[in-house]
Amino acid sequence: QLQLVESGGGLVQPGGSLRLSCAASGFSLDYYAIGWFRQAPGKEREGVSCISTNGGSTDYADSVKGRFTISRDNAKNTVYLQMNSLKPEDTAIYYCAAQRSVWYSAASCSRPYAVWGQGTQVTVSS
Repeated sequence: QLQLVESGGGLVQPGGSLRLSCAASGFSLDYYAIGWFRQAPGKEREGVSCISTNGGSTDYADSVKGRFTISRDNAKNTVYLQMNSLKPEDTAIYYCAAQRSVWYSAASCSRPYAVWGQGTQVTVSS
């Protein structure tokens, strides 16, 4: 069974930081582009940050540029999202997703991701 499990969410003050992790099992992330998505209550799901198979290409939503950093460690079969300078509007359930991809494809959050995790709650509140 192909699985992605997110962890690292929680409650933080505005301006604080969190690091989310996405661990894969049942398959190797070597051949998958990875994306972080989020969905806040009453809003559409949006792409936050995505990364190509080899990590050479990344994509960020305008709202998180300069604050969030996506990275991957294929040897550990894990992808990370470092979230700094968090704002209340970052509050959402964050999902990790994977999509098989050729190595030379650029990162894109608009591609159709096939494998999804259950999500982890991030709450930013004063």
